[in-house]
Formats: sequence, C-alpha cells, structure tokens
Amino acid sequence: MVAAHPFKLSVLIHLHDRAGRLLLIHRQKEPNAGLWSCIGGKIETDRGESPFQCAIRESREEAGIHLSEKDLHLFGFITEKNYEGNTHWLMFLFDCLKPLEHLPPPISEGEFALHRADAIDTLPIPETDRRALWPLYFKHRKDFIVLRADCTPEKPIKFQVEEVIEKASPTS
Repeated sequence: MVAAHPFKLSVLIHLHDRAGRLLLIHRQKEPNAGLWSCIGGKIETDRGESPFQCAIRESREEAGIHLSEKDLHLFGFITEKNYEGNTHWLMFLFDCLKPLEHLPPPISEGEFALHRADAIDTLPIPETDRRALWPLYFKHRKDFIVLRADCTPEKPIKFQVEEVIEKASPTS
C-alpha cells in the first residue's frame, strides 16, 4: 500500500558551458541538502505555470541565464514515488541548448560549480540521480524518455523505463 503523500510537480535543468562542463549546485536546503544536483524547482501550479515556463524562471532565478522555449529540450520525465518517504514527485527533465557564459554566484540554496561529465559519478549526489537520471541524461538527452522510480525508504530504489522515443537520425 502506497502512503498518501503530496504529489509535487517540478523541473530539473541540465545546464553546461561551452566546454561541456555541467553546472551543479551544492544544495544547502532540502530536498537533497549536502548533495550536488542540477538546478530546478517546483512548478507554480497555482499560477498555471507550464514546465517550460518553470524551467525558464528557475534558470533565470538560480543561474542568471535568460532562456526561451527554443533554448530548452524536454528530454523526458520521471515519477518518483515515496521520495524520502514523504512526497511523490513528477519531474520534467530539460537539457539546456544555450551554453552558460559564466559561473553563477552563490544563492541561498547553495554554491555552484562546473563539473566534467566523467566526474559526476564521484560526487555526493542523490541516489536516484546516480542510478537513473545521469545515466539517462548521457544516453537519451537528445531523445525522449519516461521513467518511474519507487523510492520507498528502507528498500532498494526500483526503476522502470516506461517509454523511450529515440530521435530519428538525419539519414532516416
């Protein structure tokens, strides 16, 4: 039986610089305090905010980068059931197509750093990011993927890919 928890909608934005280094924030607040994560945030559902509008707003507020819809590629979403035992999440996953020009200054949520792709797995990151989100980003960021995760505490996280739509190659 799944506990009745609030269901929150959010976005996660993968930003990078021209050298391909990925922007992560060392979070000072929950969720994921003390861990490295991509920027993102909750969709303002009371205002009718779309996932794209949220990604644009969060990118501006957290990283100081001004984006439009054409600067973003929605490459999938993940449903996380029982995250930290108190919330269900539906998280829209974006790849930012516009490179960062500079490292953002620290914000109340944490400090930023740029990391090479091959260093991500050596960082303290959320377990769902380590086991699913980063591998899917590196494999499917040009495609579209739907994933679900059962994050019930005291149990191993279970992942299931529900759908993958691969981008057609230019020769198709």
